[in-house]
Order: sequence, then structure tokens, then C-alpha cells
Amino acid sequence: MASSTGNWAKAQISHPLSSFSSRTMDLGFSPTSISWKKRQPNRTSLRGSNNANIIQSVLHSPSVPHFPKQPVQSPLIPREDTSVNVKPKTHHQPQQQPHWNLLQRAAAMAFDLAERALVSHERQHPLPKTADPRVQISGNFAPVPEQPVKQSLPITGTIPSCINGVYLRNGANPSFEPVAGHHFFDGDGMVHAVTIDNGDASYACRFTETQRFLQEKELGRPVFPKAIGELHGHSGIARLLLFYARGLFGLVDHKKGTGVANAGLVYFNNRLLAMSEDDLPYHVRITSSGDLETVGRYSFDDQLKSSMIAHPKIDPFSKELFALSYDVVQKPYLKYFRFFPDGKKSPDVEIPLSVPTMMHDFAITKNFVVIPDQQVVFKLQEMITGGSPVIYDKNKKSRFGILSKNPSDSKDIIWVESPDTFCFHLWNAWEEPESDEVVVIGSCMTPPDSIFNECDESLKSVLSEIRLNLKTGESTRRPIISESEQVNLEAGMVNRNLLGRKTRYAYLAIAEPWPKVSGFAKVDLFTGEVKKHIYGDKRYGGEPFFLPGDDNCESAEDDGYILSFVHDEKTWKSELQIVNAMNLQLEASIKLPSRVPYGFHGTFIDAKALLNQD
Repeated sequence: MASSTGNWAKAQISHPLSSFSSRTMDLGFSPTSISWKKRQPNRTSLRGSNNANIIQSVLHSPSVPHFPKQPVQSPLIPREDTSVNVKPKTHHQPQQQPHWNLLQRAAAMAFDLAERALVSHERQHPLPKTADPRVQISGNFAPVPEQPVKQSLPITGTIPSCINGVYLRNGANPSFEPVAGHHFFDGDGMVHAVTIDNGDASYACRFTETQRFLQEKELGRPVFPKAIGELHGHSGIARLLLFYARGLFGLVDHKKGTGVANAGLVYFNNRLLAMSEDDLPYHVRITSSGDLETVGRYSFDDQLKSSMIAHPKIDPFSKELFALSYDVVQKPYLKYFRFFPDGKKSPDVEIPLSVPTMMHDFAITKNFVVIPDQQVVFKLQEMITGGSPVIYDKNKKSRFGILSKNPSDSKDIIWVESPDTFCFHLWNAWEEPESDEVVVIGSCMTPPDSIFNECDESLKSVLSEIRLNLKTGESTRRPIISESEQVNLEAGMVNRNLLGRKTRYAYLAIAEPWPKVSGFAKVDLFTGEVKKHIYGDKRYGGEPFFLPGDDNCESAEDDGYILSFVHDEKTWKSELQIVNAMNLQLEASIKLPSRVPYGFHGTFIDAKALLNQD
């Protein structure tokens, strides 16, 4: 993603994993290399001409990604765009070494030797599928280079006139070849943006320039530990010690943040924020030409002193933003806070937990926040015995905490047990006062830790209704879809104009064959009726994003459109589909100039809202 200076550097690999690079599967196309060129941000016009200083290649990814080796000097024309004007071959300057003193250079050499020994030891043992790069970032899960703005994209069908603005989706996109274990969630954050302006469309994608990304770019290789793929057992401890030793000598600076900002996106208080729950959010600016620039790590004017969960919630009526922050090392393990529409933060409210819990999502209702305290927890001491620090604790009881949205403390929180319930995502929640219940809609996943740890049991994600009785302290849980129609449903949403209120429909990704998404389902939460939109043979997508037809809450709940990136694994081309949410008919398809990897979560910013962008 563009920095404020507009300067760019090539990705460089200092420790290529030989087995990773060589073991490929032939999918009928060849890997290409990546080349970056310096660009100047265009801040002047909404619809400028095509930028001539563009990336001249695209990863037509094989089943195993091929990262560029230094130096990269020969830009290639992507197969799908033979009209690109190729500039004369340029010679890129070699990576400049950081300005270290003699002691720092000696320490860096010693740490590099130790790391090479560690990598050599790790390669003697097979990696689990959940940490094997050949599995985790294969095919269309593989990374792509940045793309500057490409205007006037081909469109099939007609884009509805009510859709004007920018659709953005986040994802993990490693900028360096993994030297050891790698989980899909570990990749650097990249935002893909499609700008729609009165029926015309443009596309750009940029890295979110986190402190982690910038420091590794300066060093020319990955040095920050990967939280899921590398922090296992004794080698994980060794990697942590190496990292903090580098920090002691000033070779890296972890105090500026270690997160990747690759998961959630939210537009709040006139700012687009990219998030992962291991750091502060990052402010990303959308330029007038439709490009993206990282402004920097965002602390809400120094009000936010801790990390923030990747799925904050905006109440559609009060316009407040609600969030959590969890800590895996020291108490308090969990804090709740909110931001008023003007960006002012409330005091932190400490939520009492006996152990640090993995908490990716939560829910809000009209008056409450719903906090899942489930059985996937962090136990760093497990690394001492050779295990993963993220484990499924069978002895822990799953429960939900119901807390007022505006509490002074957590003494009035109501805990309701919900045995053996693990929801990676919660789609909505609402209150039913007549029965003293809070209803929670989520996808219950089994085995709970299958995303993080290899297991023999097949993953299931069952859309469920969970009822929490605030008077009796009891709960019930039922699958919403009949057993005969049961499919894995993960990633999606309800009408955001009704978040926290009773909703009838949910739009969820059909995560089959897992972890690919073959289409999306429109589910009637009252009757269990399922209507499906399937992308087609060898065509897969990601999170379906529901965009209301207007902001009038009196219109039909399903009056709107579904936006989703779709990739064709036969032609190796990607598109943005716009589907009518009422009848699931395809309204328009925007052909994209480069491949869009399968990713995480997105948002849409209306053109009127962008006028007030900070």
C-alpha cells in the first residue's frame, strides 16, 4: 500500500525454503516474477487516466506460490493485459543495509547464524498441514503483488444505480517467502478495492504498511515471528527469544506494533481502519483516484493503549463503535470499551477471565454486548512441552457474558453457560424481553481448534440459534437448517442496518469443499429455508457482503445486493459479482485486471461518506 512518500521496494528473499520452492504441482500455467516500480499518488481526480507506472506482472499462481528473488529486473506483461506499454528495462538498486553500529552488526550476524541453525533443525521434521506453506498458501490462497489503479474495467450486465462508492476486502498476503511454518492467517495485510462511480469501475490493491511490514521491508526478509505458523514447541520459544534479542540490540522495534492488520475492515469516524486483534488498527486512506495509502497505526488520538479485536461493531442507530481487547500474557485478559461517533473513547471495563481466551468476534444487541468465553484458549506453557500455545481446553465450560453497553464496571455481567459451544463468528444477536432471552446467531464449529491445530476429524460449521435466558441462567442451542440440507456456513453477515435487532435473513459463505467457498446461502433464520447462489465449476469466492439498497430501515430487509470476489480456477481470472439479494440473480460482473486471492472480511463505503474522509 502506498506510503506517504510513495517510495517502493521489491520483495526480497534471504532464506528461501528449498523444499517449498521446488515442490510444485502443474496446473497448466507458469509462475511469473513480480516487479515493483515507483509511483506517485494521484490525489487530484476521481477518474484519471491509467497510470503508466504500474506493476507489469501478475502472479498466475501455481499450487505453490513462487516469490521473487532479488534482483527482479525484467517486468512481464500479464497474459490478460497485452495492451500495457512496457517501459525500458530498469536496474533496481540492491537493498540498503540499515545504519547499524559495529556491535549491532556483530549481533545481527550471530542471530542470523542462530536462525539458520534453527531453520535447519525445523526442516528435519514434517510440518502439520496447519503450518505447511505448501498447504496454507497454495493455489489462489497464494499472494499477489500490489496493483495500482486500473480504470474502466470490463463489466457484464448493469451495476445497480444505487451502488456508488468503494467495496474493500482485507486478506493475508505474505510479502516474503516463508522460511519455516506458515499459517494462512499469518500473512501481511492487503486490501483490495473496487471503486464504482456511476456504472464505471476501477480496481487497486495495496499492502497495509504496518510497522511489521515496514521493518521487514527495510531488512529485506521476514524477522517477526508468525503467531500461528511458527510459535509451536521449543522452536517457537527459540524464535521468540531470537526476536526479543534482536529487539534488545535495536535491530527491530516491537514496541511500534507486531500485527499484520489482515482481518477486519471498518469505516468509522471518517476513517477506514484495517485490523487484526494483535495490534492497534491501521488507518488506510482512499485516494481520489481510487488508490490506497497507509496513513499509519491509529490510536484514536492516543486514547487506545491496547490492541483491538478485528470485529468491532457499529450500532446502526447510535453510530457508536463497540470493541474488545484481549491479552494472552497478563491480566486483565479481556477489556471492553466503546467509541462515540465523534471518536471519543469510553473508559476500559475489565472483564474477569481466569485464562486468556481466543476471542475473534462478539455481538451487540439494542442494550447489551454479548461476549463469548469459549474453550479455545492460550496456554503459552504448552510450548515448553512441545505443543501449540492455542489449545482446546475440554475442561473449560463455554459461556456467554451479557453486559450493558454502557457499564461503569463488569460487576453486573450475567454469565450463561452454553456447553461445548464454539463460534468463530457471531452473525447477530437481539433481545426478546417477553421471554427474558438474548438470541445469538452464530456458526458453531467442531472441532473448535481445527483451524489452528491439525486433527483427523472433519471440520463442521453449523449455523445455530443460541438462546440465553437472563433470568434462569440457562441456555438452549439448535441448528437452524435441517439436517438434510446441512452445509458448512462461515463468513457473512446480516443487513447491517439492523445489526443488534431481530433479523430474518443471513447471507453466509458455503465453505465447501473446505476451506474453499463454492457459493453463498441466503438463510431464513425463522424457517430454516435455504436459497443458494453457486459460483459454478471450479469457481470459488469468499465472504458475501450484503449492501442495503438504501439506508431506510423501513424497506424490506433483503432489499439490497450481495458483493463477492469470485475466482475461476480454470481460467485463473477473478471478478467482482453483484447479486440481487431478493432473488439471487446475478446483476453484474466486474472483470478484474489481476487475481484476487481468497481472503477475509470487507466493507463498503458510500461515495457520500467518502467526501468526509479524514
